[in-house]
Amino acid sequence: MTAVDDRQTHEAYENLVIPEGFKAELIRGEIVMMAGPDKVHNRIVQSVQDQIPADRWDRLQTQDVAFPELNSEPQPDLVVLELGADDSAGRLVPAPAVTLLLEVVSRTSANRDYVRKRALYAAGRIPVYLIIDPFQAKCVVLSQPSGDGLTADYLDEHSRKFGDPVWLPVVDIELDTSRFGTLPPLTLVP
Repeated sequence: MTAVDDRQTHEAYENLVIPEGFKAELIRGEIVMMAGPDKVHNRIVQSVQDQIPADRWDRLQTQDVAFPELNSEPQPDLVVLELGADDSAGRLVPAPAVTLLLEVVSRTSANRDYVRKRALYAAGRIPVYLIIDPFQAKCVVLSQPSGDGLTADYLDEHSRKFGDPVWLPVVDIELDTSRFGTLPPLTLVP
């Protein structure tokens, strides 16, 4: 994409009218629209948010994060940053202010969450990326971002099944996953 294409895409994204019940993200210059989350998804996000101490951390649901050099403005399910790291107004939190991003996998987001956003968040140097998958009943904790561009990744990866405690580095808490809801496994449609 050229700089002109990037500006046009960003302008289209900024002016996008999003139908009720949907949300949109800008991921590496591509506008992605998806249906709103279900209750299992929202309860998982709420549980994680409730377990992160509010006296030290801002815990913002569906807050847009700015990755300008990567032409991206994703809207993670939960954005965690130290109190005072970004007290500005507006809809965008700058990526350097973020400590942890959470994505809960939905029926249409598995590839985005496990592949595209993993590389994006690593390239943006997000210290901890937590993926919670109610279809596989597991949590994946990624830390130590490394590399650039599409090949960026996390050097450290730990998976735990629901019911097992999950250690969140940097945030320094042990997450109780015993009450996370599950969904029937995803099936591929031919």
